[in-house]
Amino acid sequence: MAKKSAIEKNGRRAKLARQSAPRRLRLKEIALDRTAPPEERFAAQLKLAMLPRNGSRTRVRNRCALTGRPRGFYRKFRLSRIAVRELASSGQIPGMLKSSW
Repeated sequence: MAKKSAIEKNGRRAKLARQSAPRRLRLKEIALDRTAPPEERFAAQLKLAMLPRNGSRTRVRNRCALTGRPRGFYRKFRLSRIAVRELASSGQIPGMLKSSW
């Protein structure tokens, strides 16, 4: 089980990223627009740099929904490999079988 503070910190980052996503997108479009005047593009870059770092989507870490484990994460299930194996072994994930050869 991951530390509760790490899980909560990641949750705050995700919330901030959702809130600031439209503004970031708008500023990035202006900054990358080659037809816009250079002064306007530079101003957009400065405003983008002034936004909080934790508002960026790349700062959010994928974590297991059950345990909070940050590594070995399956996006399809939003679970760690360990949690997926436990649930699959107990038959709680429909259609998943333990492989054997």
